Amino acid sequence: MKRLLLLVAIALTALQVSAQMQIVKNGKARASIAIVEDNAVNRQAAALLNKFVQRMSGTTLPITSEIDKKTGLIVIGETTSEVTEDGFVINCNGNMLRIKTGGGKGALYGVVTLLENEWGVHYYAADAWIVVQSTHLTVTNQHHAESPSFRYRQTQTYSTEDPDYVAFYRLKEPKEIFAANMWVHTFNQILPAAVYGKAHPEYYSFFNGVRHPGAHSQWCLTNPEVFELAAAKIDSIFKANPGMKLISVSQNDGNNTQCACPECKAVDEYEGSPSGNLVRFMNKLAKRFPDKEFSTLAYLYSMQPPKHTKPLPNVNIMLCSIDSKREVPLTENASGRDFMRALTGWGKISDNIFVWDYGINFDNLVTPFPNFHVLQPNMQLFKQNHATMLFEQVAGFRGVDFSELRAYMISKLMWNVDADADSLMQTFLNGYYGQAAPYLYRYLKMREGALLGSGKDLWIYDSPVSHKDGMLRPYLLAQYDALFDQAEAAVSTDETLLKRVYAARLQQQYSKLELERTSTGGNREERIREVELFRQRGNEAGIKSLTERQNSVDDYCDQYLQRYLPGVGDNLALGAPVAYKNLPEYRFVPISATALTDGLFGGATYGESWVGWVGEDAELVVDLGEEKQFTTVRTDCLHNLGAWIFLPKSVSYAISSDNEHFTEIGTFSFEEDRDMSPKYRWATVTLPQPISARYVKVNLKTIGACPDWHFGVGYDGYYFIDEIQVK
Repeated sequence: MKRLLLLVAIALTALQVSAQMQIVKNGKARASIAIVEDNAVNRQAAALLNKFVQRMSGTTLPITSEIDKKTGLIVIGETTSEVTEDGFVINCNGNMLRIKTGGGKGALYGVVTLLENEWGVHYYAADAWIVVQSTHLTVTNQHHAESPSFRYRQTQTYSTEDPDYVAFYRLKEPKEIFAANMWVHTFNQILPAAVYGKAHPEYYSFFNGVRHPGAHSQWCLTNPEVFELAAAKIDSIFKANPGMKLISVSQNDGNNTQCACPECKAVDEYEGSPSGNLVRFMNKLAKRFPDKEFSTLAYLYSMQPPKHTKPLPNVNIMLCSIDSKREVPLTENASGRDFMRALTGWGKISDNIFVWDYGINFDNLVTPFPNFHVLQPNMQLFKQNHATMLFEQVAGFRGVDFSELRAYMISKLMWNVDADADSLMQTFLNGYYGQAAPYLYRYLKMREGALLGSGKDLWIYDSPVSHKDGMLRPYLLAQYDALFDQAEAAVSTDETLLKRVYAARLQQQYSKLELERTSTGGNREERIREVELFRQRGNEAGIKSLTERQNSVDDYCDQYLQRYLPGVGDNLALGAPVAYKNLPEYRFVPISATALTDGLFGGATYGESWVGWVGEDAELVVDLGEEKQFTTVRTDCLHNLGAWIFLPKSVSYAISSDNEHFTEIGTFSFEEDRDMSPKYRWATVTLPQPISARYVKVNLKTIGACPDWHFGVGYDGYYFIDEIQVK
């Protein structure tokens, strides 16, 4: 009986040994790498495998061109039809490990999966990875196949500066597949208005009674000359980029700027959407170049599909969800359902859809944006409706709200849309933040619940102030701070992990600063300390910008100290009533009675504190209550071109003692400013000698229509003012 048990034990041991392949034993290579086809992807796969084998075991595997089944061999690059493009098969049987490819970068992604699943290699951010060091490396016998959920997967993260990170996250870049890197808003690249606009205004959009040639205008898509010129230029681009099959021929940025000439308007009305003209134009290109693929935008005015024309198979529809709110999945709020109507409509007429999705607050990048819970259900909706390509735009700069976690989850879900999202989150938090992970997980879940409980929208152009009575109310801010305190304490002895927690906490610090500027009073010195700590930690974290329009941490902090500290300056108009000759745009009427003299300054987001007009001049009178002596009158103005907000053309001032007879005291005129960065500018008139008055009249002149260099070309621009000061 003992002998039988011994034989069984020996047999089981032998079976266990034979169920795996020895790669490294006692620090020495026991296998070689054979590359089936010598190409860039297979070489990169072999190099990546050897890099991490060396990091784990201290040795590397020899490279051979001989496939010898009698010795341990890792064969990279055999092709298989079992998986789709970028997919792979890992097959290990005895002393042969095969990493097969379905095309594209399948061999590389097979190596990545081998490193992750067999040896516990994890990549979290640029140059941030972990390995388990061992002098023994084995691979279990297996047959493992994977195909991606989307054939093209793109996101934004600073970590793409690290090529190994790109490989581990299975990401692609437009330049890899789009000829000449022309992948979005390409009309002006193909037919530059600087070349054609002056001589041929008929090539460009007609609306509001005139043609609008310009860098941000659209084409007149029914003009046959436009088609022939575009086709010739596209042909030359493909010839200059041999091997490239795809190009974007897509509208310039801007909304409602499509051509409304009689011919174009007739098509739009028949098709029920301005996308009809675009699809017809793309179909003509697709027929002219049947071996190429043409991508075009379904964006803003062109989001909804046409009623009659169907895109040809080699026409790719790039559908954008820019107007959708993010607090719930796309099927659960009105803006999302509008997008879903477009997605399901396109899905009925095309199997070639590229979704451009948005996943962060672009006006306030370093602020809480709790949308992790909607990532997976939204991606599943994209896939169900025939999306095969996906770009998740998250503006993943350093210091942005959980930038690294956001990129990790998005990338993993783009590869496998049915992965366990909560497990992905916890895996990343544990690996990247160590012992701080439980507290950060509780914080993420708490703010998610607070958002949903508040019933507030989550918008990609939100201000933290929008959530001051919801997920950012004082009680919750205190709870968040307590969790971050615990997270910092948990990793206080590890400088690397502590700095990561500091970076994660920046969005909490920024939100508190933004909320504090909306109330009067407060401790001036304490506020200065908060600003300087945010400056220090923000710069240490390497924050590139606080908005998508390039606002640095230092610029923000300097501006904050000048504008928002308690007790900055004396204003004789503080609390004064304001009478309007013409009210601001309807959205800003509710706050207009107090916003201009309440002592509180607005931020870069126009949705709070600012009062604005569009396409008309404005006149208002400030009542100081009694005769007061002063030398200076000034008005705070917002410049934010991304939101179509321009500085006024001019601001004029007049004074009166009886509110009937006014005397002009001066005009301040603004010069044109094409800088896209949000900024604040004073329209100031200062007199050499003091004057006395009770009433101050403010006249504001609009610039009128957006100029041709702006993407609102042909439509009226906004202007916004906040504090009016009399000093």
